[in-house]
Amino acid sequence: MQRTESASSGSTRARLDQPRTARRGLISLPAYDPEAFGKLSERIARFLGTGRFIVWMTVVIIAWVVWNTLLPTTVRFDNYPFIFLTLMLSLQASYAAPLILLAQNRQDDRDRVNMEQDRARSDRNIADTEYLTREVAALRQGLGEVATRDFIRSELQSLLKEIDERREPSELL
Repeated sequence: MQRTESASSGSTRARLDQPRTARRGLISLPAYDPEAFGKLSERIARFLGTGRFIVWMTVVIIAWVVWNTLLPTTVRFDNYPFIFLTLMLSLQASYAAPLILLAQNRQDDRDRVNMEQDRARSDRNIADTEYLTREVAALRQGLGEVATRDFIRSELQSLLKEIDERREPSELL
């Protein structure tokens, strides 16, 4: 009885039969749509795997190197060891790798679903084939008991011969 009273009196105790609601903390992170984020990551990963990306990356790096070696020192922003270029390439790689992995995981999930659907379709096809095989076998057995046209013809011919044989002795008298 105490349990229902404490539950109805607005107790702060969480119920075990219901999922927890989001906890409010000091910092509230923005909500995002995982599906939209996944689609974006797939688009980026798809672009990173093209020759177009490699060409653009090469053009940017060549322009960077030319800018920082051939232009006057007052407009250069990254001198010879090109540390800032290395940092930018590392940053690009650190974002590209997880995005590519996320896209691969999503593709694996789609492949798994497709394989399960293919397996179910294959099982249905096997069941249908087995059913049709049983039906054809039953038809063959049923046809084994049915008189065919050739069988009836041969029976009629043997009956005609028998009738002719019976008629011949009576005609002789």
